[in-house]
Amino acid sequence: MIYLDCAATSLQKPAAVRYAMSEAVATMSSPGRGGYESAMTAGGTVLDCRTALADMFCVSAPERVIFTGSATHGLNIAINSLVRPRDRVVISGYEHNAVWRPLYGRGADVQVAASPLFQPEAAVKAFRQLLPGARAAVCCQVSNVFGYILPVEEIALLCRRAGVPLIVDASQAAGSVGLDFDGLGCAYAAMPGHKGLLGPQGTGVLLCREERPLPLLYGGTGSVSESAEMPDFLPDRLEPGTHNVPGIAGLLAGVEWLGRKTTAAVLAHERELAAAFCQALSGCGRVRLFRASDPACQAGVVSQQIQGVDCEETASRLAEQGIAVRAGLHCAPLAHQTAGTLRDGTVRFSFSPFNTISEVQQAAEAVLVLAKS
Repeated sequence: MIYLDCAATSLQKPAAVRYAMSEAVATMSSPGRGGYESAMTAGGTVLDCRTALADMFCVSAPERVIFTGSATHGLNIAINSLVRPRDRVVISGYEHNAVWRPLYGRGADVQVAASPLFQPEAAVKAFRQLLPGARAAVCCQVSNVFGYILPVEEIALLCRRAGVPLIVDASQAAGSVGLDFDGLGCAYAAMPGHKGLLGPQGTGVLLCREERPLPLLYGGTGSVSESAEMPDFLPDRLEPGTHNVPGIAGLLAGVEWLGRKTTAAVLAHERELAAAFCQALSGCGRVRLFRASDPACQAGVVSQQIQGVDCEETASRLAEQGIAVRAGLHCAPLAHQTAGTLRDGTVRFSFSPFNTISEVQQAAEAVLVLAKS
């Protein structure tokens, strides 16, 4: 199989991820729940992963790295902490349902800073116009549909000047596009463990600046057990229940692999694959590619459409040939509305450190055959 759906989940992972998870199942119990060897080993692994993530994302204090079950979980914590009913919240035009639906559920007054695809200056202008008086802002770092790298540094600066807390959804950026959490000065940044960080499903990370965020879940933490209230310190305040130790061990292995490879090298490789894919399809008039003219504006994700061919049919036909891609709206209808693709959706090709030029060329050739049939 040629797996090109890494924006959904990184199926191909370093072998060390599997080994670390297997070792954790065999040797680690509950961290912070005992002084015996298996509990202490688990606690050390959790701390090591927290510290490695703090180093990767420039977080000054490891306790501000919170483990969650997914990016969606982390975004819900952040939104729940900052937003109340009828609060005005400004979001980009490329947000995932993991942002849109929690805001809708909170009864927020959502205003979309819509701007054309791959035009970062227009995105900054749209946020500048809407930010005054807002309660919070949310911006994805990279669009999961188009690979568009939004100008989060400039948007974060606008938010700081306006006194508006910013939540960054780094789901499609973590592991390839760098994030300086302390430098941005944002309130929260959320990401999954199972995409670019190369960890297993069921893991996620929330970077937290606020001192007393509002817990989404309540329960045991192994600390301050005599109190009916959740601890007032991080990470315990946001991490009730038993940690997913095998998942965290696998995530640590993925993060360590990226540390040796470097995220800059990963991004360069994925951009090379995207460029080769687009070059192979550039001469076909029936194929519409959503490609930035400035390579700096796009990560390793490319959406496309074949004129006259339903996107779901395209993905199905490719799957029959062992090529795994995703078609439809990708849980981001707002991004499609902004880009003008809401009616038909797109077929998304998303690349990983483990894909090769040969695989990309085979996928492009399969698309060309479909376009000419």
